[in-house]
Amino acid sequence: MISTAVRWLFLVSFIILTIGGNVLVCLAVGLSRRLWRIANCFVVLLAVTDLLLGLLVLPLSATVELRRGKWPLGGALCNIYISLDVLLCTSSILTLLAISVDRYLAISAPLSYSRRVTRLRVTLAMIAIWVLSLAVSFVPIHLGWNTADYRVQHLDWGMGDEDKEGRYCQFEWNNNYVLIYAFSSFYLPLLLMCGMYLCIFRVAREQVRRIRAATPSFARAASTAAIAREHKATVTLAAVLGAFVICWFPYFTFFTCMGIKEKTNPPNTLHSVVLWLGYFNSALNPILYPAFNRDFRRAYAELLRCRGLSHRKLQLTRVSVQKRLTFTNGQRVPQQSEKDTVKKETEGKSLTLHERNGIPDEPS
Repeated sequence: MISTAVRWLFLVSFIILTIGGNVLVCLAVGLSRRLWRIANCFVVLLAVTDLLLGLLVLPLSATVELRRGKWPLGGALCNIYISLDVLLCTSSILTLLAISVDRYLAISAPLSYSRRVTRLRVTLAMIAIWVLSLAVSFVPIHLGWNTADYRVQHLDWGMGDEDKEGRYCQFEWNNNYVLIYAFSSFYLPLLLMCGMYLCIFRVAREQVRRIRAATPSFARAASTAAIAREHKATVTLAAVLGAFVICWFPYFTFFTCMGIKEKTNPPNTLHSVVLWLGYFNSALNPILYPAFNRDFRRAYAELLRCRGLSHRKLQLTRVSVQKRLTFTNGQRVPQQSEKDTVKKETEGKSLTLHERNGIPDEPS
């Protein structure tokens, strides 16, 4: 009972961490203007994918884990559960591939980046990612491409048949399809991403060398800061890619080896370890963003300190009033008067501004 309670506590905490962390990523990008960039659309897509994994897949996986591999909900729901698992995993891989392409364009051709990467193209890319993921996940399983006899798996299951011998709710990779699937959906995109990031780091290093050699010392700060920001974003996403490889490579290697065998193996300890190591990537990504990106750290801090919309409105009011020039008889009001104006507005008092050259000020 103690072992079961510890496993239950760990799995529930893991699910809560995954859901909460990815919700925090979505809120950080949505509420922080510093993160309103086209490139972060793919970051949000990755967070949404991990969030759906935490909501739809992880509770069922935890249930199977606590029931020692037994699936109580019948064969049809088992196939849907497996399809969702494959769908979200494939979507994560393709999203990371899109992120690597976006970073390559931002680093290698920064002047033409805004022309190449538009909102329409990013939207089409995200739609394509989900369409391909749906095709790879639901179609093969529900057409029987993954089984040894090419019949749809688990169709003869009913509710409460989990006690029968050899009935385990897992993806049956028992023919050559395992090699095609693993290579096309994981190993090939992984090779492309690694090659892309290798090119990115080479281009980034060459750019820094050229800037330092060609830019005068008095004008070097602005150009270097812009490229440094792009390089930091690249390092962040490269760390996300590295974590993905560490988490999912053992999973695909294990299931590729198991899928080549003719017999379906029951779940064991090694199966659980590699499966939950892959799931751990969904909880790790929200931690990697603030660890390598200052803007995400600031956005997280604002959210965790509960600095809500009222605080943001107050900041915007102060900035707008400070920038506005108020004149009396053609002269600018002293700075102290502007501060008094801001103080009165923030206290909610009604304020009438002086006329500028006989024309009343417009309301803010």
